[in-house]
Amino acid sequence: MGAAAFLVSVPVFIQAPLVRLVPELSLLLTVGWLWLSLRLRRRPATVVWGDLLLGFTWTWLAGSVYWGWLRWEPLWHLPVEAMGLPFAVWGLARGWGRIGHWFYLGSLFGTVMTDVYFYLVNLIPYWRQLMRVEPSLAGSVLHQAVAQMQTPWGLGWAVVLIALLLLVGSVPLRSTELHWWTFGGAVLSTLLVDGLFWLAATTA
Repeated sequence: MGAAAFLVSVPVFIQAPLVRLVPELSLLLTVGWLWLSLRLRRRPATVVWGDLLLGFTWTWLAGSVYWGWLRWEPLWHLPVEAMGLPFAVWGLARGWGRIGHWFYLGSLFGTVMTDVYFYLVNLIPYWRQLMRVEPSLAGSVLHQAVAQMQTPWGLGWAVVLIALLLLVGSVPLRSTELHWWTFGGAVLSTLLVDGLFWLAATTA
């Protein structure tokens, strides 16, 4: 679960700055992650880590493509983040890569919930502004977005979606199967990442 939480945060805190500066390098690193994951999966002692890294590879690929070239349009976010979904469904249907693919699905579910909140609370215009304004003006945009979130409508939906994430993330932890733990860890980590973003926005 801890490893899943760490891998959910990597694209946010490590990949995000990299992809803004050198998107081509971030995209190229996807090949490296895939190679390493397949190599680790060949060894019994590291098969679990290779499996988990395989699911992480899909999230890294999607992040490289979206944040590197498409970040100005929020409507493309979920379709691009879901680009690994066919691989995950194919793998799970064959009982292959369950840990990694369930990690990817947990990460994707958290992303969907976050984006749904953005649409429900009408934060999409601020997203577009933030991607286009000069860094010196970003604080003003963030303050407007936070004000929108602090309305009764914004707070109400935050409570609903947080409760849903807690439920979906906690139930799998009752299982003894490792792939369910990685799924639950990825879902619950969404709360940590979103919470840090909210903290950064309020203090900007």
